[in-house]
Amino acid sequence: EVQLAQSGGESVEAGGSLTLSCTVSGDSASTYSMAWFRQPPGLGRVAIAAVDSDGNTRYADYVSGRFTASRDHDKNTLYLQMNSLISGDTAIYYCAADRSPIPMYTVTGPIDAWGQGTQVTVSS
Repeated sequence: EVQLAQSGGESVEAGGSLTLSCTVSGDSASTYSMAWFRQPPGLGRVAIAAVDSDGNTRYADYVSGRFTASRDHDKNTLYLQMNSLISGDTAIYYCAADRSPIPMYTVTGPIDAWGQGTQVTVSS
């Protein structure tokens, strides 16, 4: 079992950049697949980026090329570097961990652990 703690959400102007962090604690944390989800106002939660334990990454089409997910196993931290932000990126962002690779977009099955969520607001 792992626990996730997020930091880094804030307000930023369109075109700006922001980095979110998610610290993982618990046994065998490095063996988990990690992902970032987001939930825009009034919409459901969707996976937008993932980093597996072997370093393999996946991105949703609408963030690919702008967002970069990475993990530092020494620091047990997952990052999401977000560049060229647009108003459509406004959402609550959640990190997640699961023993199996986390697919992009809608995830129908349970996720082992969630971060507490952090608000990102992009103003145009």
